[in-house]
Amino acid sequence: MDGIGDDGFDGEDLDPDAVLWVRGVDYLAGWRDATQAAAELGDALAAAGLDTAEAKLRAAAVTDGSGVVRLELTAAAAREVAMRARVDTAQRRDLS
Repeated sequence: MDGIGDDGFDGEDLDPDAVLWVRGVDYLAGWRDATQAAAELGDALAAAGLDTAEAKLRAAAVTDGSGVVRLELTAAAAREVAMRARVDTAQRRDLS
């Protein structure tokens, strides 16, 4: 394991010895930003009608301290998101 977001840094199961820490890098700020972004994405997915029980969002910070959000979907949910994105894109083109 070499970074926050790997299996050693999973919320309540934090294992500080399971990740590589670089002195002077503010991982917490990146993680906080990613946590906020993950909540926003989860709200947007729910508002779009996606069953959020089929989505897993994880906030993390990478080695430079910037936040990342990892999205894991079932194959069916991924197809649903892809279809909704295509429909939305087509509707936006029609409005232009």
